[in-house]
Amino acid sequence: MIRENQNYLNRTQVLVDMAIVWISFIIAYWVRFSVSTAGPAMSMRDFLWPITFLVPFLSVLYHIFDLYNPKRTKNISTEITQIIKANIIGDSFLVVGLFIFKMLDYSRVLLALFFVFNIIFTCTMKIIIKKVLRQYHSAGYHQKNCVVIGANETANAFIDKTIYNKHWGYNIFGIVSTEIEKNKLNFSKYKTLGSIDNLEKILEENPIDMIFIALETNEEKHIANILDICENSGIRTSIIPYYYRYIPAKPYMDDLDGLPVIDIRHVPLDNIFKSMLKRAFDICFALVAILITSPLLIFSAIMVKATSEGPIIFKQERVGLNRKTFYMYKFRSMKVQNSAEEKVQWTTKNDPRKTKWGTFMRKTSIDELPQFFNVLKGDMTVVGPRPERPYFVEKLREDIPRYMIKHQVRPGITGWAQVNGFRGDTSIEERIAHDLYYIENWSFFFDIKTILLTFVSGFINKNAY
Repeated sequence: MIRENQNYLNRTQVLVDMAIVWISFIIAYWVRFSVSTAGPAMSMRDFLWPITFLVPFLSVLYHIFDLYNPKRTKNISTEITQIIKANIIGDSFLVVGLFIFKMLDYSRVLLALFFVFNIIFTCTMKIIIKKVLRQYHSAGYHQKNCVVIGANETANAFIDKTIYNKHWGYNIFGIVSTEIEKNKLNFSKYKTLGSIDNLEKILEENPIDMIFIALETNEEKHIANILDICENSGIRTSIIPYYYRYIPAKPYMDDLDGLPVIDIRHVPLDNIFKSMLKRAFDICFALVAILITSPLLIFSAIMVKATSEGPIIFKQERVGLNRKTFYMYKFRSMKVQNSAEEKVQWTTKNDPRKTKWGTFMRKTSIDELPQFFNVLKGDMTVVGPRPERPYFVEKLREDIPRYMIKHQVRPGITGWAQVNGFRGDTSIEERIAHDLYYIENWSFFFDIKTILLTFVSGFINKNAY
């Protein structure tokens, strides 16, 4: 019954999305030719037939980008990103088609308006549907009866998250335990359906929609038998691995001739196409940034020289990609100090080594501008984890778990940790947690988002000393 309802909902969403395409085109046409004084250069029919081909093509793209996946746990921001990607591809093919069929009079403004309206309306509808369904599930409707096989820490963690995320619509129907687990944890508030010895009977006699197997390492001997029974029941079955504590939420699976291998740290930038895209963007952005800020660069150089003795540019050794060191450039904001002190001292709030102009530069991040030349050299990227000095890297790698993972990508001028306020004298643990989230979830749009947030909150920061 639940699967039939889900199929009906998916068919409805497809129809709604396709209707939105037509509505978006009609509104775009009206804005272009009714609001504007310029009349159409083509007939309405000529404008319509390319959209007729685009509608099913977009439907296929939406399916390819997994927009009709019934997973209740999918994040809305992920869906919005997929909608934008699908529309970029769809509209690109539309433009190419117009060129091939020599429809050169097709209004470019109309295409731009249609592109914007279709994304806005589709995303808005997705958000509304998502919100309605979440409230519907949270209220106890259309829930899936779930049986958890296991009464241990793994099962407990899953149940806690299910209770917290009521919008998933998972109802814990009962627990099936093994003899090993008896009285290990208190699951008295849930109905105990029995042990795995009578699992087959339990699945036959109860209205169960989903099975979650949550066994610990000392219970592996049961798993083959449990899987056979679950698969024969025809009920959808999922396994929550006991080693979930050691792998990311979205592990990378590789196939070695039929042998599945889990990469405990999936790095999207290992993909050569994504890496080349990021590098091309870095070069273009750095060149534009240097050009735009050139008056400020010149003025800052003059002020550094005029307010204190020493070089204009301060070069400091940092650890970068693959743990290799490089020299990072900054405008000198402190008095000249010997190399031994410089390598091992943090900058403090009222550090007497700072110059007056240097204090202003550090507060406004002007001292970081020369790092765009590091980007052009390939030592750094625009967005990425901030690099640290070798002395502190060696110190922190012993104290902070997973600290060294940040060196699997190029260090950045700005980063996800920095725009979230973890800069200067703030929690190293939180900073690393944000860096790892960025590394594992990188996308081109994530970089754009981080750059925009840097303009909003990243330049002036109370924690920047």
